Amino acid sequence: MTQQASMAPQVDKSGLWFPCGDKPAPGCAKEVAPGVWWIRMPMPFALDHINLWALRDGDGWALVDTGVWSTDTAAAWRQLFAGQLNGPVTRVFVTHMHPDHIGMAGWLTRKFGCRLWISRLEYLSCRALSVDTGREAPDDAIDFYRRAGWGEEGIETYRTRFGGFGKLIYALPDSFRRLHDGEEIAIGAQRWRVVVGKGHSPEHACLYCPELKLLISGDQVLPGISSNVSVFPTEPDANPLADWLASLDKLQAAIADDVLVLPAHNLPFNGLHRRIAALRDSQMRALDRLREALQQPRRVIDVYGALFSRPIGADNMLMSLATGESVAHLNYLVARGEASVTLGSDGCAWYRMN
Repeated sequence: MTQQASMAPQVDKSGLWFPCGDKPAPGCAKEVAPGVWWIRMPMPFALDHINLWALRDGDGWALVDTGVWSTDTAAAWRQLFAGQLNGPVTRVFVTHMHPDHIGMAGWLTRKFGCRLWISRLEYLSCRALSVDTGREAPDDAIDFYRRAGWGEEGIETYRTRFGGFGKLIYALPDSFRRLHDGEEIAIGAQRWRVVVGKGHSPEHACLYCPELKLLISGDQVLPGISSNVSVFPTEPDANPLADWLASLDKLQAAIADDVLVLPAHNLPFNGLHRRIAALRDSQMRALDRLREALQQPRRVIDVYGALFSRPIGADNMLMSLATGESVAHLNYLVARGEASVTLGSDGCAWYRMN
């Protein structure tokens, strides 16, 4: 039976509206606009779900994002194909290369003999990271975390966890159809425009349908939580925060405020421009706190308290995320000439306002 959207929208304290009612159960889909269905898959992480989207495409379905590669995700997809999504998958769109979005893409494209649609940098980045499975952690990565101030216990845990990215991804297809920023794609009776953002990932593709007033935002704009914007050991001098802030400006200019935003996590919402303003304001306040902390020399691990509301303990995954985001904020200030960094005799990078 079709799960219809609720007629009584919820409103949160920030003024965002959530008009689609309860989330669909695993293995079920819920129609949120004509020919657009909301799917929710479980994930084995603290963030325990991802929203996926099925778009009616002729006699079949175009899927947007796929879930992590797991037996639970595969079982949920099989249930959908045997029920509400009965019919062929015509193509698989992936917003970006993180495992919760691309993990089942290879499985789905092989099962239905269809093409993967993704931006070039996302495809190539995913292929590059997937080959780390089974490798030892490289010296450059160890040096990156040592410069951040990590101790030997954290470094050793990182060594044992290295290469886990590829374990959550079914083998990718060997070819893809490239998504270009600004192109329009016919999916069923509608046309969808590709809007590329950066910062959270290299070339994140959102899909915008002006006719239906819908934006599939992936991880580029989320309600309730902010996108992870991190520097990684492969590009230690990157400035993804500048890219992400510029992408927020681009989305606000390119997309009308009256869209229903279909995000990868939490609930679909109205209030895109309000959410973009809140995300931008949150980053500016975090940077102000960081500027205050850097009145004295600090290592990366010393600025966690200025940037995050909860304590960063010994959990290696949480430390990795906090380190990547902290370096992103520090690199932003260094790139603007507001702060400088020197390598201390202890092998750590020390940051200070100029």
